[in-house]
Amino acid sequence: MSVRDRRIAELAAGGLSHKQIAQQLDISPRTAGAHLYRVFPKLGITSRAALRDALKAFDEVTNGA
Repeated sequence: MSVRDRRIAELAAGGLSHKQIAQQLDISPRTAGAHLYRVFPKLGITSRAALRDALKAFDEVTNGA
């Protein structure tokens, strides 16, 4: 997962919309959505509701915790 993918996933997990994420990162809402579209399968999830827990689990696996 790229740094940009991770940042967008964190913002989405925090409840921000595609539009809000786009405004914060100076990208288009469509680009924000495309990043999330690629991140969801990498994390094995299908909804934003699962993002926070999936990111935590991903960190534990990648950091060896």
